[in-house]
Amino acid sequence: MLDRPYEELKIITAHLGNGCSMAAIDRGHSIDTTMGFTPLEGLIMGTRSGDMDPSVILYIMAKEGLSLSEANTLLNKHSGLIGISGESSDMREIEEAVAEGNKKAKYAFDVFTYRIKKYIGSYTAAMGGLDALVFTGGIGENSIKVRQDVCANMEYLGIKIDQSKNENVKGETVISTPDSKVKVVRIPTNEELVIALDTQQIVGEELSSLKAASSK
Repeated sequence: MLDRPYEELKIITAHLGNGCSMAAIDRGHSIDTTMGFTPLEGLIMGTRSGDMDPSVILYIMAKEGLSLSEANTLLNKHSGLIGISGESSDMREIEEAVAEGNKKAKYAFDVFTYRIKKYIGSYTAAMGGLDALVFTGGIGENSIKVRQDVCANMEYLGIKIDQSKNENVKGETVISTPDSKVKVVRIPTNEELVIALDTQQIVGEELSSLKAASSK
């Protein structure tokens, strides 16, 4: 899409959906990702808390008398967008509530986009620059407002979004302005294809190993 080999590019991918993750990809090598030991770390998600002070959960467990299992459920099933908004884990419903003046939904939306901005800044620093910002996943592909708010006031990093392109996006599209130093692109995800290709590779390697062993 950018007519440049990815081995030369510094890319940040923002896979935003009910589950969210970002990755810093430095010239073809992923050097960091927002998810940690579990998917709970990183960005705020539909029902997951994302980054937080570990003492918070200890405080809540003590105050509410939660068991370890109940605390785990709280962090993974009742936090994030639904926990902050009290409305929904679905960004479409959050945006509708924001349009109706729901303050808790607005707060959830703002925290969601703010966390993405923070990671863009930290990953750009980690890679020593940025060539492309990729939006993908259900929210990344379909939410005009999320892409707009994430890219707002980011000119200092060389990110300039073309609002007309952002609002009328289809398929794989560059939505940044021609003079934007960082190319902002919207790429539909295809997780099924990736799973199929990885499976093909693994099975192929297993078959090759079996053939090699049987020939001895």
